Amino acid sequence: MKLQSKSLSLDVRFISVILLVMGLSTPGQAEITSLDSGNIDDVLNNAGVALVNFYADWCRFSQMLHPVFEEASNIVREEFPDTKQVVFARVDCDQHSDIAQRYRITKYPTLKLFRNGMMMKREYRGQRSVTAIADFIKTQQVDPIKEVVTPAELTNVDRSKRTIIGYFEKKDSDNYRTFEKVANILRDDCTFLAGFGPVSEHERFSGDNIIYRPPGEAAPDMVYLGALTNFDLAYAWAQDKCVPLVREITFENGEELTEEGLPFLILFHVKEDTESLEKFQHEVARQLISEKGSINFLHADCDKFRHPLLHIQKTPADCPVIAIDSFRHMYVFPEFKDVSVPGKLRQFVLDLHSGKLHREFHHGPDPTESTAGQEIVGEAASSPPNSSFQKLAPSEKRYTILTRDRDEL
Repeated sequence: MKLQSKSLSLDVRFISVILLVMGLSTPGQAEITSLDSGNIDDVLNNAGVALVNFYADWCRFSQMLHPVFEEASNIVREEFPDTKQVVFARVDCDQHSDIAQRYRITKYPTLKLFRNGMMMKREYRGQRSVTAIADFIKTQQVDPIKEVVTPAELTNVDRSKRTIIGYFEKKDSDNYRTFEKVANILRDDCTFLAGFGPVSEHERFSGDNIIYRPPGEAAPDMVYLGALTNFDLAYAWAQDKCVPLVREITFENGEELTEEGLPFLILFHVKEDTESLEKFQHEVARQLISEKGSINFLHADCDKFRHPLLHIQKTPADCPVIAIDSFRHMYVFPEFKDVSVPGKLRQFVLDLHSGKLHREFHHGPDPTESTAGQEIVGEAASSPPNSSFQKLAPSEKRYTILTRDRDEL
């Protein structure tokens, strides 16, 4: 009888799990906050961590996720009962299209992570299961700051990583709380260390202090000179140090970069060709720093991204090559050797924003100008090339050139 009872119990639990996944069973009472234009800012700004489910009722996958999301919320709530520490929320994108547009939601369901009201660039891409979602949120509660206990730990830092070090008199202070908030947001981009009391005393001759230690043994430290209690200033400084101006696009981050919604200015180069990369980085910093919020500066491995090069009639043998991917077409910078010509690269980007590149792609050079500004390469205007890292509409299969290239390797 005991065996039969145990077997029956297992059967019931198994059926319950199946019903949960199918959406035919209601989990325990879940605290899922429905967001709208009237409460979204208040809810997210007061949440340490918020996971938001952007969904559409007509979407079958959205329907399947609802019970899983609710059950994951229940599990997390048991460990983190503070309703402001962790928030599970949802947005009906059909009813609140303004919110969907604000956060560039193009597919359903989409799970976005927020910290103190700030949307993280990396959305949740793990398994859509109760355990996976709950575990993901639990890992977000792990302290990103490593507390050091000896002065040697502050000097023997891994110089292959970007590191921000805080020197504080005590942990219970407004200065450290600002540092902690910054570290939580940039936890995926930098290593954060902190020393307190006697351990950090030698670096606090003028008070609490924060420094950035860049990669490279010979690279000097950079000191934060702003007010330590000013979060906006401290975050802007740390983001500038932790997130490179020119980032590498890979198979792993390509879709995430696309979903930032900004066009790409890409240097395609052979991996070993660091000289061209350094020149590109220098010119981007010199000519395009003011355009940082309007276009993403990237570099890509020519050998791995052969397919995007084919779209602009290039091969790895032609590298280094600079191109703009507007998510509609690709436009090629005429000659890499001209990248150092004052204003040349900047004008290339401005011509994208003005619509000149798109206009000339379809209709040829403007009547009053020669083609000296840009060389536009592509297929005939009647059949323009798709973007090499194209953002797909919600109804399209997410099978991008990034995945095709992976299959071809």
